[in-house]
Amino acid sequence: MQPGTHFAFGDHEEHGFVASFTASMPAHLAHWFLEREQFEPVPATPGLYRLSEPERDGVRRTRQAVHDLRRLDPAVPAGPAHPARPHGLQERRSRLAQAAAGRTTQRSAPPTTAPPAVRPIPPKPTSAPTVHLTAVTGGRPR
Repeated sequence: MQPGTHFAFGDHEEHGFVASFTASMPAHLAHWFLEREQFEPVPATPGLYRLSEPERDGVRRTRQAVHDLRRLDPAVPAGPAHPARPHGLQERRSRLAQAAAGRTTQRSAPPTTAPPAVRPIPPKPTSAPTVHLTAVTGGRPR
């Protein structure tokens, strides 16, 4: 093991995916970290932990535990970057970004068509209706 290694992971014929911690890691911290990563102590072997429910995607969960625990140590490089998968996601995102940056029909100038025909205002009537107002008596004086 490299100096500064805190955990060791492996495959056990009886317990499946296992992990243990080295002397450079305090036992109570190792226990805390491994339990958070879904490892449980093996009763007969102190310092050995097994992955709970290894049949439930055990390989992926063990790899994820290794990844998570490596992130805790800033001295350990994160590892090589994952190569881009050829499923076209990057190309699709690029096309979407270009489409978003371009002009849209919603923000463009209004179409160059003739304005709607103007309705004529009807002529004023020649005679206005007469309204007679009557004074109300008994009201409040002004």
